[in-house]
Amino acid sequence: MATLKSILTLLICILFPSLLQGAAQQHPLLMEGKQALYQRVLSKPGAHFYKEIQQTKGDPATPFSVFYVYKRKIENGSTTWLQLGHNRHGEIAGWMPETNTIPWNQGLTVAFRDPLGNDRVLLFNEKAKLKALISSDDKEKYQQLYQAAESGELDTNSPVIAIQPRTHVDILKDFYLVPIRDHEDIYIGNEQARMLQVSSVPLLPPPAVQEKAPRAEKHEIESDKIIKPFRSAVVFVIDSTLSMDPYIDRTREAVRKIYDTITKEDLTGDVSFGLIAFRDNPQAVPGLGYLTQTYVDLRQGQDADGFFNQVSSLKAATVSSRDFNEDSYAGVNEAIAGIDWQEQDARYVVLITDAGPREAGDPLSGTGMSSASLRQLAQDKGIALSVLHLLTPSIMADHTKAEETYRDLSYYPGIGSFYFGVETGDVERFGRVLDALAKQITEQVKLAALAAAGKSMAMERQARENQTTQDEETDQLAQFQAKVAKLGYALRMRYLQQKDKRQIPNVFNAWLVDRDINEPQRQTLDVRVLLTRDQLSDLHSIMHQVLITAEEGLLSPRTFLNDLKSLAATIARDPEQLGTTTRVTGAREGNLADMGFMREYIEDLPYTGEVMNLSLENWQDWPARDQIRFINRLEEKINYYQVLHDHTDLWVSLDGGPISGDSVFPIALEMLP
Repeated sequence: MATLKSILTLLICILFPSLLQGAAQQHPLLMEGKQALYQRVLSKPGAHFYKEIQQTKGDPATPFSVFYVYKRKIENGSTTWLQLGHNRHGEIAGWMPETNTIPWNQGLTVAFRDPLGNDRVLLFNEKAKLKALISSDDKEKYQQLYQAAESGELDTNSPVIAIQPRTHVDILKDFYLVPIRDHEDIYIGNEQARMLQVSSVPLLPPPAVQEKAPRAEKHEIESDKIIKPFRSAVVFVIDSTLSMDPYIDRTREAVRKIYDTITKEDLTGDVSFGLIAFRDNPQAVPGLGYLTQTYVDLRQGQDADGFFNQVSSLKAATVSSRDFNEDSYAGVNEAIAGIDWQEQDARYVVLITDAGPREAGDPLSGTGMSSASLRQLAQDKGIALSVLHLLTPSIMADHTKAEETYRDLSYYPGIGSFYFGVETGDVERFGRVLDALAKQITEQVKLAALAAAGKSMAMERQARENQTTQDEETDQLAQFQAKVAKLGYALRMRYLQQKDKRQIPNVFNAWLVDRDINEPQRQTLDVRVLLTRDQLSDLHSIMHQVLITAEEGLLSPRTFLNDLKSLAATIARDPEQLGTTTRVTGAREGNLADMGFMREYIEDLPYTGEVMNLSLENWQDWPARDQIRFINRLEEKINYYQVLHDHTDLWVSLDGGPISGDSVFPIALEMLP
């Protein structure tokens, strides 16, 4: 059989050499020094494809689309032409002059944070000028440049060429590209920062939309200016284990009060409530019945009848869980993944529990996720998490540790943690906090409706003042209300700015810094890397194999490093791997990166990965708790990758096609291994 196959292969080579040559050419060009990372470019506005070099101009390219480079040719001794493809599978788009493209190889992009209430980011024409301003710590000079940029009065000699738009554009909702071309570390005061060179390239509407606009009828154009109603959704994730009945009943009461207000204010349908109950692992305690159960989704919870018809059967369990911790993360994850959040401008999940969570590494955990990865997943979905922690007296409870974890889970960038500890689990106090939270969220919908209708902004300001002064029975409640009000205000402003959505400035090769020059402790943007679904799947697979090896290393610590080196060599030899590493496998034994586990698509990124760079040289000398912590952190990342991969609604198809292995997601650097 092998002989017949060899003969057939030889005949094909002799009789049809062009077939083999053509097949070999249907792969994009590799980046210099890489084995599996392809050259990519972005198309500039106005770029067109050509079927053949220098012949008749063909179809226009959608501005700032990503293409793979298949061939490079120099014509007339100077002009470089690129043969581009839509993907890495040989689907050729045509030829284009290199001058009409922007190189974009590593997939790093900037995601601007909401500038509301803070200075916006300044973009400089030269690195040296930005560096000089930071080094001199000249606050007066900075203020002059900032005021000129904000007022639109920049002169031709100014080192500042643009400023971040006042309107916030959420990269996870309105995907845009601001590719990073270069970077350099620098200190602003005592804070480490990064100067980044970017090509600022907003994605524009598809050509079909642009072509349609000039012919649109008058009523169609006017309809584009109509802003849709502001919609807010709250999903309660409530502990339904033993002794939780009083809190379940009080939650129903709070929701009933809000529905009464909604009906009076004619806001029915603009505020929706959902409810998910959670318990604990039913395999450990079968009498619990379920791990999570969705009683009300947001469609059912648009009105009071729909909500209470569904939730009437909710009761606390009649048996105790295995210990004082419950799987609250399973409930939160179900709210994130199982609820349809589309069309919701403000998204809230409110966790209500008296127990600590089951963290990653807990054998009874249903998610295998940590507070950090679950929080990141919520932020990927645009969801704000709040925790109402019932500090009920119990000799088994470790409320201090649970509080620390829940504060981390409920942290919202730029505002703080949405954690509220209810002393002694007092039902009345819990009710007051829940009433205040639900009332504020509902009030935000009313205020947005008033502003959208053109009502006086003085009403808005007065309402904001009332929100933070009413019923301030404790400092904790006042601070909690203030955070909710701040978040609600930011969400309403983002909603009201839909009529005036400006895009990122169309500036190429600008320099900026990722921290506020005037307030260095504030981070102004996030660096994200666009990974494809195939790359994420590859990363998940590799890290999963490392995890298995590490778990076996607990039993045989002296063979652990040899097992890792053997695994690294096996991976390096696999020609099917998407992210082949250029590191010399086994050259050093210091960490996973040096051993060859760092994939090409993350090798050159400007960050230090906690897992990849953790020293492994003395693994056998580590205490068991340190080995277990390492394994838990690795498992947390792996579980996040799996959940992210399965959320197809988060992925972006750069060529406009269906979600596939080439679709991308802007993953936060800190979530890489």
